[in-house]
Amino acid sequence: MATVATNDLDYLATRLHARRSRMAEAGWLDAWCRLRAIPELVRAVYPETEFHAMGNFQRRLVQDLIQEVAGCRKHMDEVSQAFLGGLLARFQLENIKILLRGVVNRLSLETLQAHLVFLPADQALNVPALMAAGSVENFAVRLPAGRSRDGLKAMLARHQDEPPLFLLEAALDCGYHQELLARTAPLPKDEQESIRPLVCQEANLFQLLLVVRGKIHHGLAAELLLPLRITGSGVAGDWFKTLLAAADLLAVAKCSLGIALDELPASRSAGETPTTIDPAAVESLGWKRLFRLANRAFRSSHMGLGAVAGYATLRRMEVANLITLSEGIRLGVDAGTIRARLVPRTDLEVAHV
Repeated sequence: MATVATNDLDYLATRLHARRSRMAEAGWLDAWCRLRAIPELVRAVYPETEFHAMGNFQRRLVQDLIQEVAGCRKHMDEVSQAFLGGLLARFQLENIKILLRGVVNRLSLETLQAHLVFLPADQALNVPALMAAGSVENFAVRLPAGRSRDGLKAMLARHQDEPPLFLLEAALDCGYHQELLARTAPLPKDEQESIRPLVCQEANLFQLLLVVRGKIHHGLAAELLLPLRITGSGVAGDWFKTLLAAADLLAVAKCSLGIALDELPASRSAGETPTTIDPAAVESLGWKRLFRLANRAFRSSHMGLGAVAGYATLRRMEVANLITLSEGIRLGVDAGTIRARLVPRTDLEVAHV
């Protein structure tokens, strides 16, 4: 059996390395940013297929990624399969958030159906039951057992009235990251060396963006966000508190160097206006760091789970870039502006602060 497992991993690694060499990055993306019509992009990505709507193209991108990650599980042992199941749970989480918005806004299933993705059987949701919940409390009870459900129920228990949708979704996200960290813990030490930095980066980037969007953009009080701190993500317990206490975005970014960011974005100043930095640039630099860590995991774990985890992260970024690209083309955005919105961005100068 050990020989079969090794052969399976050899086959899988060979396939992933071949697909990695064809991934839409750098030169491919630069060329595709100059396309002016969606059918041109569709033919470039899927030469064998004709799509009549951009939504179908974007859905195909996501479904191919889900199928690919799910297919990797059959080559893995039980602990590794559980970890990959955690990666797939990200897509289940996106379906949950779409359905939650439907319940909160009293939308019909027919309205939401086109936005849901098909999931492997072990990740599938009871969509009719969730849509029939009638309230967020009932919705939470009907979710699959796990940390996301627990997080949503805890968020509801902390509030007398129904919390804002932003906090409800953040509670689900927080549970997802805690679950993935928990599934990383049983992995062999040599695999953790490449995988854990990836998982911690996503968890810490979530916390950073929670402050950027929750406190700075939405003006939510620190005490509302503090319960969403993620434990076990490789940073001191007071880091998230420090972020919440930071005076401005620049201070938040400085606190995140070496944790969620590798560098600071350029400052911008106009006349008497105090120096500021762009929130989108902060987020992009967080994803740029994840891109670097995913590449490192893919290369350092040539035949192991780390290669699969790194590959899955890179593929998710590829899909996100292609969706951003398709939206830019649809809206008639110029090539330079589209390229600046892709990961990793190439127009971000380091701030000298």
